[in-house]
Amino acid sequence: MKNLLRIRYPRLSLLLLSFAIAFAFFYEGRTYPPFHDLLVSFGYVGTFFAEIFYSYGFTAAPATAIFLVLAREQDLIFAGLIGGLGALLSDIVIFLFIRRTFIEEIQRMSNRKFFKGVQKNTPKILREYLTMIFAGFIIASPLPTEIGVTLMAASRDISTKKFTLLAYLLHTTGISAILLAGAIT
Repeated sequence: MKNLLRIRYPRLSLLLLSFAIAFAFFYEGRTYPPFHDLLVSFGYVGTFFAEIFYSYGFTAAPATAIFLVLAREQDLIFAGLIGGLGALLSDIVIFLFIRRTFIEEIQRMSNRKFFKGVQKNTPKILREYLTMIFAGFIIASPLPTEIGVTLMAASRDISTKKFTLLAYLLHTTGISAILLAGAIT
């Protein structure tokens, strides 16, 4: 009995569950009037809080589904701006947490053979730009934002002020694209 209750891949199972919840939000939100009305009743406050959850890997899918449902009910530009603020709040928490608690581990990791090889064989300017482009893409997309924020937090060239501006612009662009997709469908 104990082995039956044991989940071999708990994190992956939780991620799959979050996708199922996202599907339910999107499907039920489009076809079940009481659920749709509940989501719409939260208005822009709901958009702000959904965007806070959009920044975390396990809650990104349900938050994206909520945006797809709300897209036809809200002004897309205003919802994108409000949503960008919610995501920024989450990203700043992640950024500062990484900067203050993981920096020693990141520095130790960069001294590993693999990373030294990458540093040695890749021109610095190319390495920095590719890392920032990759991180920016992850932050703007519904992918787990923690990865992109960690890459930026590990860079010594990104100040908190620069990160704040960049993260807000990336999230606002990404969420606006999702809202536009939801409004079209």
